Amino acid sequence: MDTIINALTQIDAVVWGPAMICLLLGSHIFLTIRTGFIQRKLPTAIKMSLAKDEDAEGDVSQFGALVTALAGTIGTGSIVGVATAIIAGGPGAVFWMWLTGVFGIATKYCEVFASVKYRVKDHKGEMLGGAMYAWERAFKHSDGSVPWWAKLGAVAFAAFAVIATIGTGSAVQSAAITGIIESSFPGVPDWAIALVIAIAVALVIFGGVKSISSVAEKLVPFMAVAYFGGCMVILAINWQYVGPALAMIFECAFTSKAAFGGAVGSGIMVALQFGCARGLFSNESGLGSAPIVAAAAATKNPARQALVAMTGTFWSTVVICAVTGIVLVAVGIANPGLIENGGIKEGAALASAAFATIPYIGTPILVLGMVSFAYSTILGWSYYGNRCVTYLFGAKAQLPYQVFYVIIGFLGAVGIGDAIWLVSDIGNALMAIPNIIMVLALSGLIARETQHYIYDGNLDEVCEDEIPMIESK
Repeated sequence: MDTIINALTQIDAVVWGPAMICLLLGSHIFLTIRTGFIQRKLPTAIKMSLAKDEDAEGDVSQFGALVTALAGTIGTGSIVGVATAIIAGGPGAVFWMWLTGVFGIATKYCEVFASVKYRVKDHKGEMLGGAMYAWERAFKHSDGSVPWWAKLGAVAFAAFAVIATIGTGSAVQSAAITGIIESSFPGVPDWAIALVIAIAVALVIFGGVKSISSVAEKLVPFMAVAYFGGCMVILAINWQYVGPALAMIFECAFTSKAAFGGAVGSGIMVALQFGCARGLFSNESGLGSAPIVAAAAATKNPARQALVAMTGTFWSTVVICAVTGIVLVAVGIANPGLIENGGIKEGAALASAAFATIPYIGTPILVLGMVSFAYSTILGWSYYGNRCVTYLFGAKAQLPYQVFYVIIGFLGAVGIGDAIWLVSDIGNALMAIPNIIMVLALSGLIARETQHYIYDGNLDEVCEDEIPMIESK
């Protein structure tokens, strides 16, 4: 087993190595330029996310699609992932994490635009979308046939996405919930926690996207506001360290300066690597996950939902991850004994220790944030896997997948080992490759239609393209 784990670890290091970071970050920058710096439309996008497109085709509201995507995006990586980046890459990693979020907004816009533009309907009239359908519809021949390479891109994306959902969305998040509850409330058996998780997940995901969206609309805003508010309280308590924390983050991003009493420091490249890697993972821009649920949104045209969806990257990385990073660095400066001399070497331990330094509210904030973030991620990713399984095997595969997804969540909560995490992490990286290739290939079309809908003032125009119905398998 150790040999398998070591092999998977090496593969994981390669697929999430410099080449993947360059591909994703390079795409973020290219698409930012290609879309005319679409980030400047954030105020419009945020306002639009709270409105409904009346009489537009879709299964859920624009806001419902957004919060369902956020449910899958704002996970344990928003807390533990940030702490891990700081330990491995120093405080400067927070800056690079934030920067990937800023540029990643453009990629999220483009991938969702393509997903909505090329979505289809099933026999029930429900919307299906994502990179797999964009590959098939955008590149098909005039006679309706799909080139082999386009079919390969579609199948590859869907297959890798299913693998990723099993671990990243289910097992890993369940394990995180068990870990934080057992550390905070010793004596609670892991099988009891696993059973509660399985029941809580099953009650929601068997209801489909409308059920998931309904829960997400209530849970995501509450958990995000509660966590953000708690972080603000922590920063208020440590107000004298906020300025030094920001200064350290920026300085360590461009120098080899040591931090926290010399315990954590790194070179520029290490800070950039870990900051970008964790930032890319936290906001999922380029992975192709959020576009799957965005395709279910009731929207007049692709540009409107793409604008709404890109606010997800803003909230998850530019806001939540950045605030978490500032909190951890500020607390680290105030309490250098936490991590100096290599005292803490794991992200979860750093996050727990940092929040525990705040009397009364620190640990409850962390527990609430970790449990709610992990649970929402389980719900969001279940929908991604559901749609990818439907594409690969048809509607008949939905129920078996959902049952298997719940079982894996239960096993993850009682300790399924490292192998499932490594396999899913590899799948996570590999699903990004066909998605990014598709988005880059369609970037010219997306840029032209963005000019028409957004910059030429036609954002309220109803798209006249007919949404085709696919045959059930």
